[in-house]
Parts: sequence; structure tokens; C-alpha cells
Amino acid sequence: MSERSRSGLARIHQTVEARLASARQRYTSQRRALVDALSRVGPAPGVPELVASSGLPQSSVYRNLAALEHAGIVRRIVTDDEFGRYELDEDLTEHHHHLICSSCGRVEDVTIPGRLETEVDRALDRLGRRNGFAEVTHRLDLIGTCRACAVRMPEAGASRTPGGSVKE
Repeated sequence: MSERSRSGLARIHQTVEARLASARQRYTSQRRALVDALSRVGPAPGVPELVASSGLPQSSVYRNLAALEHAGIVRRIVTDDEFGRYELDEDLTEHHHHLICSSCGRVEDVTIPGRLETEVDRALDRLGRRNGFAEVTHRLDLIGTCRACAVRMPEAGASRTPGGSVKE
């Protein structure tokens, strides 16, 4: 691990500890192991990957993820996958969006160009204000079929009509 990565992880641990303290929670060794795993494992790992990477029992992973999510440290990514997928909250990492495969549940983190991000922010702020919201942030998840699944299922690339039939 590079010195920059170590200092970034140290900053994450300091922030997590402070956030948990303000929520009257302790930063236990199990929670630290989960934060380490979330920092190491690829984008939005599922519970099985977190169990394997952290060495914690599945019940401990679920219990601690719930506490970390409640404290605003971890965010759950909703997919069609059997297990929940999790990531560190964006203010601990960086702002990004997701490409989610509706077939296999794979999640890819993506960023969009700064100019487009600014335009999206402005448009969503206007929409929020028009509907009585004071502060608006956004999460953008694009759902589709990843390349590997599209190759395995050629019909995945075709669009479906409202009745369910395939339209080329």
C-alpha cells in the first residue's frame, strides 16, 4: 500500500471514529475490519465478499453494517442481487455514480465530466426547489446489462416492448 493510500485510510478511520462517537457508538475492531474491507475490496462488495475479506462471521458483518449505515458511514446500494451491496459514504471517498448490471448484480463506480455534473446538480436543485425541497443531493444509478452478461445472453441487448416481447 502506498504512503498516500495509508494516509487516506488513516483519515477515513479518524472520520469514522468521530462519527461513531457522535452517534454514541464505539469504533470496535470488527467495525474497523469492515471499513478496511470496504476500502480494499472492489466497488460495492456484497456481504459474502465482506465476510471473506474481513474474516468476520456473517452475523457480525450484518450487525456492524447496520450500525455503520445508521451512523452515515456506509451506504447500501440497491441491486437485484441476493445480498445487499455496500460502500463507504461518498464524503469518505469521492462523489461518483454507479452502473449496475440487472443480470449479475455487478456494480461499477463511474464519474461523469465535471461540467455535466454541474449541469445535473443545477437541474436537480431547480427541481427540488420547485417541489419545496431546501437541500438536494443526488445518487445516480444506471441499470443495464454488463458486457459479460450481454455476451452470454444475446437477447439482453435487444429492448423489450411493454408487453414483454423482444424488439430488435
